[in-house]
Amino acid sequence: QVQLVESGGGLVQPGGSLRLSCAASGRSINTIYAMGWYRQAPGQQRELVATITSGRTTNYADSVKGRFTISNDNVKKMVYLQMSSLKPEDTAVYYCNASFSPAYWGQGTQVTVSS
Repeated sequence: QVQLVESGGGLVQPGGSLRLSCAASGRSINTIYAMGWYRQAPGQQRELVATITSGRTTNYADSVKGRFTISNDNVKKMVYLQMSSLKPEDTAVYYCNASFSPAYWGQGTQVTVSS
């Protein structure tokens, strides 16, 4: 079992920055080989934002390349998402995921980009 807890969301103006954090815990945390961030806007499907493996190989959605940076701390079992140059279309609930598993999701954190 893996539990994931996100933090760091909030309201930010267009062009601003936010940093999201996700902490993993549970009996199966040592089996985690990748973590990622996904987002879901109202009325839309959940979509991948960025992923990172334990070896720090990263993957980004085209819509966030050059603006978002994913990083991790394998010792602390944390994953971070540094978001810059935020746009209104980045508004969504952001979810943390472990090992691409449908069973391992956090509760989500709201990010709202608005003036």
